[in-house]
Amino acid sequence: MSFLRAPEHLWTLLRTGATFERTGAMREILDSFGVHGWPRFVLRAIARPVGLFGRRGDASLPPIARAIQAMGPAYVKFGQILSTRRDIVGDEMVAQLRYLQDRLPPFPNEEARAEIESELGADIWEKITQFGDPVGAASIAQVHPAVWAPTGERVAVKVLRPGVRAKFSRDIGAFYFIAGLIEWLVPMSRRLRPKAIISHFESVVRAELDLRLEAAAASEYAENTQGDPKLRIPYVQWEGTARRVMTLQWVEGTMMEPGPVAEAGFNLSEVATHVMQTFLRHALRDGFFHADMHQGNLRLAPNGDLILIDFGIMGRLDPMTRRHYAEILHGFLTRNYLRVAEVHFEAGYVPPDRNVMLFAQALRAIGEPIFDQDASNISMAKVLAYLLETTERFGMATRTELILLQRTMVVVEGVTRTLDPNANIFNAAKPVVEEYILRNLGPAALARDAAETVKVLSRLGPRMPGLAAEVLMLAEEARVRRARPAPPPQKPRRPWRWLLLGTLLGAGLVMLAQMVFF
Repeated sequence: MSFLRAPEHLWTLLRTGATFERTGAMREILDSFGVHGWPRFVLRAIARPVGLFGRRGDASLPPIARAIQAMGPAYVKFGQILSTRRDIVGDEMVAQLRYLQDRLPPFPNEEARAEIESELGADIWEKITQFGDPVGAASIAQVHPAVWAPTGERVAVKVLRPGVRAKFSRDIGAFYFIAGLIEWLVPMSRRLRPKAIISHFESVVRAELDLRLEAAAASEYAENTQGDPKLRIPYVQWEGTARRVMTLQWVEGTMMEPGPVAEAGFNLSEVATHVMQTFLRHALRDGFFHADMHQGNLRLAPNGDLILIDFGIMGRLDPMTRRHYAEILHGFLTRNYLRVAEVHFEAGYVPPDRNVMLFAQALRAIGEPIFDQDASNISMAKVLAYLLETTERFGMATRTELILLQRTMVVVEGVTRTLDPNANIFNAAKPVVEEYILRNLGPAALARDAAETVKVLSRLGPRMPGLAAEVLMLAEEARVRRARPAPPPQKPRRPWRWLLLGTLLGAGLVMLAQMVFF
């Protein structure tokens, strides 16, 4: 199917480059990354002739945000990730990409009202009153202030953009095509599993396109974090929630930007540490964490509580993955690189035929330059490049179950560095990781695990004779299959039909070329 749509996907790629050229984003990106000389000349020479085919975008946005917004919601999601990485893309590009978080052009109120009425019925306006203009517009949806009449409370009504599903399907098809092209042209890239990464990205965003799932995630997240210090999660009004509409408690707070946070009287370093520790606490303790913690989804209440909004992208970790993750972090914090390497082998992240001591040495080369330094002296781009080089050297394949965790760590670190350029994420992470290790890997945890094992075995006790009989029967069947003589080798079938078809097609192309050119 992807092959049949190859021309469409190639056109999408061409139009992407054309859009970046037409909006002026191409020039700004080249300037931001310092691309000069003949590489710049070649890129501009290719892009300029096709610039007329690009989309115009919204002229009220800066060039880079304008180009990405014009290309569709899937492109915007990638732009949002980059918007937190000042250390990688630079200050100028970050300033433009921030517009993708919640300052995109809104769609009209009339369309929003039509979406709400089609989902919840015409009588919903008896409960949702004082429906106002949008206060925040993102790639997937926009938010309107309103009042929930039965209680008189202010609420936030989130409405999906009309046609966003179709646009996302178009974009994701092109992404699959690009991933397949990369795997075909660069065989070494298959270790990174580009198509699996796109598949994971698609499943995450498709869940975000059903606001009932987001409401359920917000409800579960609020239950998990009831006792957490200085944290506030808005509650869901289920009567005002459907597939394309969600109604939440209205919350107000300071935007998570250095200027407003400092003006409100908060300590930037303390706020940065709180953001990092909140993420780690939920990932390790609950295995359920907010996986889209960019500045647009974070607020500070007047009393200093951290407010989280937008629960469309959430991450989950099973208990064993959490344990491995905690041990890896703890190993880095204590500089026990051998234990970090051993955990990678135990978890199956590194093929068993590689040398654990050499892997520990490579990890030391990553960790040591970071310790005892503030973030301003660390080039995270270089750290990531060396980490990628290390994973390639030791044959580590991409783990799709860890993509959201890794992505969120990148985003959260970007937020903390924006608030406090001198922050060190290891210092912020240490107390949370040590608390998890103490509770889950100490003597009390071992006793708890043993008790849980006994409980499971006791439940399986009555089934043990039947399970043993099934195992013996399967073993006997396997022995009988091995004892049977192997079937004679079949003569390979010659693909005459494909050969004939290829000959006919080739002859047709030759005749067509003769008619056109001669």
